[in-house]
Amino acid sequence: MLLAYPFRVLVPRRAAPEAATSMAVALLLLAGAADLVPTSVVIALAAGAGATLAGLRLSRLATRRGTDPTPRVVGVLLDAAVVAAGLTAVVLPLADIGHTPAVLIGSLVVAVLSTTSLCRLPGRSQPAASARLRWLVESAGPAVGLALAGWLVLPRNGQPVPVRLVCALALGGLGMAALNAFAGPRRRSAAAVCRGGVLLTVGGLVLLATLPPAPAGRVALLAVPPLVFGMLLVAVGAADAADDAEPAEPVAAAWPRAVLPAAVLLLASGLHLGAGRAPDRTSVLLALAAVPPLVLRELLRANDAATSGRRAAHRRPAGRALQHRRAASGRWPGAPEPPPEREPGVPEGAATAMGAGPTWSPDHGSAWSGLNRRPAAASGGTGDRAALLDALAAIGDVPAPAGALLLVDLHGTDGVGPTAREDVLAEAVHRARAVIAPDDLVAGCTGSGFAVVTAAGPVLAYALGTRLLSALSPPYRLAGAMLRVQTSIGLAEVGGAGPADVLRQAELARRRAVQLGRDRVEWYDAFLEEQLVRRLDLERELPGAVARGELDLVYQPVVDLADGQPVGAEALLRWRSPVLGTVLPAELLPVAEDLDLVGELEWWVLDRACRQLSDWSVGVRELWMAVNVTTRELTTPDFVQRLAAVLAAYGVPPERLVVEVSEPRVAGDLPTVVARLAGLRSLGVRTALDDFRAEHASLAQLRRLPIDLLKVGPELVGARPDGQPPLIDVVVNVGERLGVEIVAEELESSTQVEGARRGGCRYGQGFALARPATAERVEAYFEEFPSASR
Repeated sequence: MLLAYPFRVLVPRRAAPEAATSMAVALLLLAGAADLVPTSVVIALAAGAGATLAGLRLSRLATRRGTDPTPRVVGVLLDAAVVAAGLTAVVLPLADIGHTPAVLIGSLVVAVLSTTSLCRLPGRSQPAASARLRWLVESAGPAVGLALAGWLVLPRNGQPVPVRLVCALALGGLGMAALNAFAGPRRRSAAAVCRGGVLLTVGGLVLLATLPPAPAGRVALLAVPPLVFGMLLVAVGAADAADDAEPAEPVAAAWPRAVLPAAVLLLASGLHLGAGRAPDRTSVLLALAAVPPLVLRELLRANDAATSGRRAAHRRPAGRALQHRRAASGRWPGAPEPPPEREPGVPEGAATAMGAGPTWSPDHGSAWSGLNRRPAAASGGTGDRAALLDALAAIGDVPAPAGALLLVDLHGTDGVGPTAREDVLAEAVHRARAVIAPDDLVAGCTGSGFAVVTAAGPVLAYALGTRLLSALSPPYRLAGAMLRVQTSIGLAEVGGAGPADVLRQAELARRRAVQLGRDRVEWYDAFLEEQLVRRLDLERELPGAVARGELDLVYQPVVDLADGQPVGAEALLRWRSPVLGTVLPAELLPVAEDLDLVGELEWWVLDRACRQLSDWSVGVRELWMAVNVTTRELTTPDFVQRLAAVLAAYGVPPERLVVEVSEPRVAGDLPTVVARLAGLRSLGVRTALDDFRAEHASLAQLRRLPIDLLKVGPELVGARPDGQPPLIDVVVNVGERLGVEIVAEELESSTQVEGARRGGCRYGQGFALARPATAERVEAYFEEFPSASR
């Protein structure tokens, strides 16, 4: 039972065969421990069963169809690895070369095959070098502790000291790596499950090589649980990684990695002392070896705390130094004598907004504008960058530098003409001056924005950015009309980088703010730069993906909560890029929207989904297929006619197709959305409203929309913090009055499933019921329910 429990935690539903096999292995272990079954028979049967089931799982992955060959390659390599592990445990110990060398050779083969496959596994992340170094430091101490536990527990008879020491060190390293996989930031991701399974499998083989051969006693049974459990996890994790079935769980469970090694070491020490054995020289050396990593870890933590403290302490001295240096000259350090108040040809409003101080023009031969700049549209732009670099360098000259650069960009002024655009920028700068500190620098940066250099630390600078957003958001009056603009602000900390690097970092942060929807402040960090590079790669590779055959669909079944029978499936897009790996819709669709490729992708999805639905409609099963459509594509004039042509081309009954549209986006063009949904219903196609929120506006809007299904998230199913009944009761009551069926989606636990069923939802969808999978695997899932027909 204990061996089967982790499958219910890591992979809720579709690992039922693995859980049953684990229970059978547990019974075998109990029989072997009671001397009812010989130890060698237990090892052979358990390893054979685990390798057989895992091999069958992986062989399906190795023979799957699709345009991306990566899952097939991974399946072949991992299939060979688990077969080698099974043969090592069952056959090689009988070879003439001896028990330990045979198992160690098999372990090496398994390790090589597994490592090669893990390098190609979808979902595998590449942390930065600093993060990998920190991981090694954090893991070294506990790993040495586990190695010491292995040294104390492993039998001393029959094994040379070097072999026993190598095996103990291997067990310590493998054990700590497995703990990091199962308790790290992505501990429930498919890649982590597969990686942890490989580590457990190799660890079990190392135990099998170190412990006395089976006829010598029952101690060899200790190698069975990690060996079998590891092989089964390899198969389940690899299959899920190939289907991108990864629940997002970014928070690491830190306590197992700290507590479990200490608990194992305490238990091993107790057994060692209880057996009347005194500590030997090797155990003392291992104990001493654990000290340096622990000291280094504490030094790193102390350095982090000291760095934070220095930044906080330097914030005020830097601000005072900046203020004193400017007060001495009446302008920023290094600024030339101020030229005339306003150049000929500069708009009065711009000069007034920027202030009555010095300005810059190419004729003056200076790259500095002091605290007051006019817009780049009037100055040409080159001097703006130079002025910013001078200001950032001036902050860098202050002892213990502290400060930040904010790049502000205004959106929505492209169609108003250059004069009106300068008026908007002048008013924006005027508003900015009302919220910034007197010593902060305002400088023109581009024709649609400006920069603010402040001596405040990063936290205060971020607060300044939010105040700027609030100040710049009200409409701007232009010739009797009101113009609304959006604002994007990028923030970079000054200190530790050159002026050009600070400017580049702030620009990257500003671009990220634009990508995330504008009207926001984004703070630069290294991860943000990685995201931007990833975004540029996506924008480069996405055009032509349809023509290159790189798109794929996976399908997530929808079940009737009353009897558990599948009633349909939702088609989910995957981009299998040979350059970028598998890209999910959450990352893909925003890029497609910016590149105006959403229509091309959505019609590909509709065509492929209808073709698959035609294949599934053969026979008596009547399942429906749900496809997501954006409101932008739904509201095109010919959407209904084009969809009717696709249905006719594949002979799909219209009532088998469900078109889903996201509720938060329908309000933008509600009359047109209502008309298109009505046209689909007249065609016979069913319609669904996705991402429904139980708000007053949403409930009022629901009455106008001609829909058949309403999809709600798990947040409406659970009890509310104030003790009130779940909101699903309200939604179900409204749905019943309107004749709308309720679908609870994203159900990831049995508690959520039960709450949805109890709340009156007819249908359910989520990892707790069935995970997204390829068409072949979903077909196999449907075959388990021969009576499924809705």
